[in-house]
Amino acid sequence: MTITVLVPHDDGVTALSAVPGVRAVRYDVEDLAEGVPGAAAEAEVLIPGAKPAALLPLLGAMPRLRLIQLLSAGAEDWADEVPDGVLLSTCRGAHGGSTAEWVVAVLLSAYRGLPAFAEAQRERVWRPGTTGTLQGSRVLVVGAGDVGNQVRRRLLPFDAWVTMVGFTPRDGVHGAEELPRLLPGTDAVVLVTPLTSRTRGMVDAEFLAALPDGALLVNASRGPVVDTGALLAELTSGRLSAALDVTDPEPLPPGHPLWTAPNVVITPHVAGAVRGARRRSYRVAAAEIERYVRGELPDNLVQGEY
Repeated sequence: MTITVLVPHDDGVTALSAVPGVRAVRYDVEDLAEGVPGAAAEAEVLIPGAKPAALLPLLGAMPRLRLIQLLSAGAEDWADEVPDGVLLSTCRGAHGGSTAEWVVAVLLSAYRGLPAFAEAQRERVWRPGTTGTLQGSRVLVVGAGDVGNQVRRRLLPFDAWVTMVGFTPRDGVHGAEELPRLLPGTDAVVLVTPLTSRTRGMVDAEFLAALPDGALLVNASRGPVVDTGALLAELTSGRLSAALDVTDPEPLPPGHPLWTAPNVVITPHVAGAVRGARRRSYRVAAAEIERYVRGELPDNLVQGEY
């Protein structure tokens, strides 16, 4: 038996060509307004190339749909949009390394004062000074999945003290209920948790107030995990600093006060945007679909709020 998979990229067709029992059919999101591909009627697996709203015509034409395989590690766009009886699997494992690189990059930049030195270079001023260091810094990583563990693995060689926090306490991982005790003793908090009802607005005024003066907040998860107004208050006061790859709202409007807030570095949701990312995503997706074809559940199956 051959299972039809609808795929939005040529890279996906190539990756799935190596999976026995799979027929990959390419579709273009922009063409859906003119009609869905004929293969939709028999397809059991969909790899989305856009958010749910843009794919409604396709979803409505897939009566045999049984699995939606994402190319992202986050599932918040799809978790409440999956039809009854359809499995949802993420691409966990594809983007952890590149996201962890971004986290290390902004931590090193902040601790070694690179923004200030870059500003001095623009002013053509030789301005030496003493900076901080990752060595001996206490880094609290909130989110103990693939990305969190990739962050931890990269920070340990810098001799940082890394503490992991997850929503399921286990060996080497503190529970989220311990955050009030852990926050006052940390130098940097790295957010790599998924966006769920439990994490939305988790980093609020009380969370930020518990951090010591001079602490750094790094957000590589999703913007709504952080209360933007509360963060702005701390940045404006000069008590905390931040590095944000994600914001709320996103994209950040031109006139938003975060753009001009002191002590913040903002990148436009690019932590995982590296060369080869799509091919890595499709390798994970192909492995998940191969498990499905064998009659197994995907490893990255979303259950509840994941």
